[in-house]
Amino acid sequence: MSEPKTYTLEVPGAVLSYDIRSNDADTESVLLIIGSPMGADGFVTLAGHFADRTVVTYDPRGAWRSRRTDGAAQSTPDEHADDLHRLIDALDAGPVDIFASSGGAVNALALVAKHPEQVRTLVAHEPPASQQLPDREAALAVCDDIHQTYLHSGFGPAMAKFIALVSYQGPIPADYLDQPAPDPAAFGLQAQDDGSRNDPLLGQNIVTCNYYQHDFDALRAAPTSIVIGVGAQSGPMLAGRAAVAVAERLGTAPVPFPGGHGGFLGGEYGQTEEPDAFAATLREVLAG
Repeated sequence: MSEPKTYTLEVPGAVLSYDIRSNDADTESVLLIIGSPMGADGFVTLAGHFADRTVVTYDPRGAWRSRRTDGAAQSTPDEHADDLHRLIDALDAGPVDIFASSGGAVNALALVAKHPEQVRTLVAHEPPASQQLPDREAALAVCDDIHQTYLHSGFGPAMAKFIALVSYQGPIPADYLDQPAPDPAAFGLQAQDDGSRNDPLLGQNIVTCNYYQHDFDALRAAPTSIVIGVGAQSGPMLAGRAAVAVAERLGTAPVPFPGGHGGFLGGEYGQTEEPDAFAATLREVLAG
C-alpha cells in the first residue's frame, strides 16, 4: 500500500476531500472506509490493516477538509449518499466494498437503497437509526434537545449531553429530559460558549441522521451484501440497539465486532479500543 494521496471532488453544495492508499497488486474491489461526522483521520489505523487492498477514506461534507459551498446549516443522509455516489463514480472502480461507521453507516445504507449497483458488500457498523427503536420518540427528543443546546449554549454543554445519551444503556425513558443536564466539566469540556456553530456532529448531522427513514424494501431487494455490525461492548447503547433493529428489519442477524462504537480506533483522538481484533473480524466479514 502506498502513502495516501489526497484529491478533491466538487459536488453540489460542497467540495469533498478524499485519500487513496493504492495497492496496484490488489485484485479485490476498492475498500471505501467512511464515517460521519468522523473523517479520514479516524480511520488511519483501520486502513493500515488492509495494506493488501486499495483503500479510500474521505471527509464528509461540512466536516474537516470537506467544506460546504452552499451555506446550509444541516446535512442530510440523502446528501451524503449522493456525495458517496459521485465519489464512487469518480474512482471509476466498479462496485466497491464499504465499511461504514456510525452516521456513515446511515449514509451508506441510504446509498445502497438508491445505487445498489455501486456496492458489492456493505458492513454498516452501529448506524444510529433511532427511528427503528421502540423508544424512538424519547431518543429523538433528546437529539433535538442536544441540537438546541448547541445552538443556544455552544459546544461544551451540548457535547456533554451527547456523551450522556450515547453512553446510556437500555431504552431512553420518556422522562429522560427531566433530569439535570450533565456538567461539561465531568467530561473534560468547557462550559463557556466560544460562539462557534460549525460543529459537524452537533450542528449539521445529529437531527437529520437520527430522524432518517430508511427504505427497507429497497435495501432488502438490493443485490448488495449488507452486514450490520454491533460492538460487543456497546450493544445495549443507542447506536448498538438501533443496529440490531435495522438488522431485524433486513431479516438478518447482526454480527458482533470487538470493542465498542469505535472498536477500530488505534489511538485516533486519544482513543484506543481493539483495532487488531476489529480489523480481523472485518476481513472475515468482507471475505464472506
